Amino acid sequence: MTVREPRSRRVSDRLGVVPQRGSDLRFRTVHGYRRAFRVAGAGEAVVLVHGIGDSSATWEAVIPALARGHLVIAPDLLGHGHSDKPRADYSVAAYANGIRDLLGVLGIGRATLVGHSLGGGVAMQFAYQFPERTERLVLVDSGGAGPEVTALLRAVSLPGAQALLAALRLPGVRWQTGLVVETLRLLGTDLGQDAVDLLRVVDALPDATSRAAFIRTLRAVVDWRGQVVTMLDRCYLTRGMPTLLVWGARDAVVPVEHAWTAHRAMPGSRLEVFDDAGHFPFHTDPARFVGVLEEFLGSTEPARWSPEQWRQLLRCPAPVQLPGPVSAT
Repeated sequence: MTVREPRSRRVSDRLGVVPQRGSDLRFRTVHGYRRAFRVAGAGEAVVLVHGIGDSSATWEAVIPALARGHLVIAPDLLGHGHSDKPRADYSVAAYANGIRDLLGVLGIGRATLVGHSLGGGVAMQFAYQFPERTERLVLVDSGGAGPEVTALLRAVSLPGAQALLAALRLPGVRWQTGLVVETLRLLGTDLGQDAVDLLRVVDALPDATSRAAFIRTLRAVVDWRGQVVTMLDRCYLTRGMPTLLVWGARDAVVPVEHAWTAHRAMPGSRLEVFDDAGHFPFHTDPARFVGVLEEFLGSTEPARWSPEQWRQLLRCPAPVQLPGPVSAT
């Protein structure tokens, strides 16, 4: 008789000793590049995917609470944080492949994907490319639901952006930029909601290599007219996939109207709008964010797709009866 070890035990064998609350920053080499990731907790896997220019550190306020009941993995995407920053493919599809391969190295076969901003597009792409490995999908102020995006990102997609980002780090310019940020915050503008975090992203680009990776990533998804990639043409594929959308009503980076567009396009999805939050609702109110996410995780069953179900859905985008996956309502 074959005795199977519990899933959490088999995973932890590959991860070593995993902290139950505060996360560890660890490294694995995948395809010759060093990949950084934070890990904490035990149980069903939840993967937290950060946005452009950010890193896994952005999730630090929510990881300890989520780790009480879940194995939490928060990678630094290639070109970000403590991961390597090569001259490489920084497309959304490449990032989805990178997450799959990191999870494979760690021995994690299936997970709930939680993606913020660019990370939302990566999570959606992961679910599209690897439905058999995706249990649930959570999109937080995600890209991909319309062309509109802040003029700041459109400007950085233009030629000469690397010199502009370098200039922003000069002491005098940095002081002036900080003064503008503080003014926007004090005036209570929507951009002021996110200005501190946006400035933090600029500060996280200390050298030419980091800035080049940032611009390559940005230009893969944004040009001077706005977002150039969309998930709307494939949103019907989330039918049967428990899906949660979380958005800040005062998001000045990706407007909240995109939340409603995505919600209408995703059959059975749930939508939670944080009225007083901007682009980072998990920073504005981490306790509420964790509560919403925990309720969603606890009230839905993981999706399970067979190859035949997936073929049927691709061939027939109109509503069809699919046994197995459980929809979020």
